[in-house]
Amino acid sequence: MTETSTLRAPTAQPDTTILDAVIVGAGFAGLYTIHKLRQAGMQVRAFEAGDGVGGTWYWNRYPGARCDVESVEYSYSFSEELQQEWKWSERYAAQAEILRYANHVADRFGLRDAIKFETRVTSGEFDPETNLWTVTTDRGDVVKARFFIMAGGCLSLPRMPDFPGRDDFKGKLYHTGTWPHEGVDFSGLRVGVIGTGSSGIQAIPQIARQARQLTVFQRTPNFSLPAFNREMDSEFERSYKAAYAQHREKARFSSAGIAGHPTPDKGALDDAPDERQRVYEGGWLRGTTGFTRIYKDILSNPEANQTMAEFVREKIRRTVKDPKVAALLTPTDHHIGTKRICLDTHYYETYNRDNVKLVDVRRDPIVKITPEGIRTEAADHEFDAIVFATGYDAVTGAVLNIDIHTKDGARLSDKWTAGPRTYLGLMTAGFPNLFLITGPGSPSVLTNMLTSIEHHVEWIAECLQHLRGKGLARMEADRAAEDQWVEHVNDVADTTLFPTANSWYTGANIPGKPRVFLPYIGGHGNYRIKCADVAAKGYEGFVLSD
Repeated sequence: MTETSTLRAPTAQPDTTILDAVIVGAGFAGLYTIHKLRQAGMQVRAFEAGDGVGGTWYWNRYPGARCDVESVEYSYSFSEELQQEWKWSERYAAQAEILRYANHVADRFGLRDAIKFETRVTSGEFDPETNLWTVTTDRGDVVKARFFIMAGGCLSLPRMPDFPGRDDFKGKLYHTGTWPHEGVDFSGLRVGVIGTGSSGIQAIPQIARQARQLTVFQRTPNFSLPAFNREMDSEFERSYKAAYAQHREKARFSSAGIAGHPTPDKGALDDAPDERQRVYEGGWLRGTTGFTRIYKDILSNPEANQTMAEFVREKIRRTVKDPKVAALLTPTDHHIGTKRICLDTHYYETYNRDNVKLVDVRRDPIVKITPEGIRTEAADHEFDAIVFATGYDAVTGAVLNIDIHTKDGARLSDKWTAGPRTYLGLMTAGFPNLFLITGPGSPSVLTNMLTSIEHHVEWIAECLQHLRGKGLARMEADRAAEDQWVEHVNDVADTTLFPTANSWYTGANIPGKPRVFLPYIGGHGNYRIKCADVAAKGYEGFVLSD
């Protein structure tokens, strides 16, 4: 699908119009920001690297791409008409359906004329004399705006490992995060897949159905649960929509921003082993990432976590017929839930197929990409196509991919050398009028992203209206407040098991990236209350000036 925009042509000369805001990205965060700020009478422009809306769902078109939050929750709540009129076809919507939804939203609310597509923001410079940002793009645009809003997404900068010889491969190279829009037919081909995170776990069963031979290169086995996806039940949809207001309110003040997640009142060790197994079996059959929230201490108590991890390990051993392959697929090096827990459709069953082979790259590391395929220490593997399911430079990557600086030379990349520093994940000291939607230090990737996006956009919109009402032109995080918040984020993370895992939550998948726990794990509801309190106290912890 290709969209056009009235703002598409390159700008030969700097635009003299001073906008209220420039927005980076036209995914779910960017679309809602356009809508919300326009409702407040503001003049905005968004820049989007793709040729259509949808963000992650525009780019991630790999086989099996699907949301792991139920469709009725992974959707906007700001419009009652929208949430009543849109009909989801499945419990967990696939990429194509979510992209259709994003396009419907853009059309229904007339958002396209504010977006310049196929345009990537390259830099932003803040001038403290004028309190304006000058934003430039790769197509020659130069625009000025009072506010600069990062809506580029937490998982939007693909990580393509730089294996020696990669560009010499004679076949086709693909990355799950930049999949060809026309799709890929693997019929009769020998295919290698590198990576078994969420995208790999979704893509591998689909590719295996087509490929003559599929070889999976796994570094770290991950915990995955069956999604038990199904067609949307019309009676469930009707009853859910009738109570949408209550469901949305519950989600807003829940830990993960998901109304359907359990809210336990006891720990795993409070139940006898037989009862605990019964509870785990019931949670398994529900098919939801809320599985790790069945008991309140799964993500904080190693002994409690071990009971759940062993339950899932036994499921893997029973599913995979070859004991040696099952052992390779069974996670033993991290606590369940401390890496992103995955939902799948027949992932483990796929390894029972005769055309699927698993290579453990911890024991047999990849040495290089050859013209014919992949060379490990032990063997040469010949392929017609290689798929990189190697994830993203998460949370900070899309922001730091832009040269954000002030006129006096301060650079965000320098400030964040040892890891990102923000106040509430919304702003960073020293860079006035720069807002981050679901930035580091906010709940973001530990939540339903739509819940977190709507909260941040609404908070920012109210903040900008407050500034306008008071005749103020400038706002930034106070350094002391930022330091306290960073300390709080770290302290809360350290009460859990999350920091014990080498995950993309800590940047461990990116060589040289500082190891910092990126999201705030204190819970979306608690975070929302904190943000509301800050605003009610005149934006406590921020410095506002004219």
